[in-house]
Amino acid sequence: MPRSVYTRFYASLSRVLTLFLSPPSPCLFPSLPAVSKWDLESFDYQELKSELTEVPASNVFEERPSPTGCGELVWVGEPVTFRRAETIAGKYGVWMKDPEPVPPYTRETTWRVDAIGTDIRQVFEYDDADQFMKGYPSKVHVLPRSMESTGAIIYRGSLYFQRHKSRTVAKYDLKTETITVQKDIPSAGYHGQFPYSWGGYTDVDLAVDEMGLWVTYSTDKAKGAIVLSKLDPETLEVEQTWETNIRKQAVANSFMICGTLYTISSYSAPDATVNFAYHTATSTSEPLSIRFENHYGYSSMVDYNPTERKLFAWDNFNMVTYDIRLSTI
Repeated sequence: MPRSVYTRFYASLSRVLTLFLSPPSPCLFPSLPAVSKWDLESFDYQELKSELTEVPASNVFEERPSPTGCGELVWVGEPVTFRRAETIAGKYGVWMKDPEPVPPYTRETTWRVDAIGTDIRQVFEYDDADQFMKGYPSKVHVLPRSMESTGAIIYRGSLYFQRHKSRTVAKYDLKTETITVQKDIPSAGYHGQFPYSWGGYTDVDLAVDEMGLWVTYSTDKAKGAIVLSKLDPETLEVEQTWETNIRKQAVANSFMICGTLYTISSYSAPDATVNFAYHTATSTSEPLSIRFENHYGYSSMVDYNPTERKLFAWDNFNMVTYDIRLSTI
């Protein structure tokens, strides 16, 4: 295209922008007061300015992972149902894949625990998703100690769970079928002292993310606020602890992503939200409003799998996943 055409185009564009961005002329609009284009309190100017400068959120928060693979949660998709529990024992439960499996397990190996009962010991193991959806376990582990509620997680070939009626967390090696280490979580409430809003003795909740193994709980000293500790996965020793300003019994569930704790507003509302984030990197919290759908009306477990980049949940007999999006500013 000839250079003269470019020149005329940009000259025309400049005149159009000048017309729209300049204050209204009293000569052309005698009923309107003159307004300085630098008057930032002018409502009309702010409206025009926002229309000119507003861009989609995806352009502000880049929807791609940072070089470390981490980012902030900005979106949760609709739940995808994988299967439904067969008996009343499966109204509540936990299902998991190992984000860092060790042989003989793979990223397709799936585990499931039905969590209703006073002596929860059975852990169903499935070789792959097809077996899981058909309900054909390849093995059933029987734990040497009873499990409490739905706070268990699988990580690096071991099941981490809270022992029944105690603040003790146990590490169960899935290959050798033995408990290799047990530790009390210091001062943690248990068996109904500081559960999530849905109850279920969810006082101690284990989680895994890109940073490692975590435990969420509360204490008498924290007066019911969520306390978050980073655990050594080999020894279960507490590496670091944060006391948040989020009341544990005021939220329905929580999960960790990239060192940030996220909480969910309701276990039953179809239009629930991810309503708070607590950033361990800065020890600060912020309110959020990210839609989270409880499709079946009773979510008793929500966990993040950093390898799958999905949320796994147990919603009123149903085992579901949610796609997510992470972004960096």
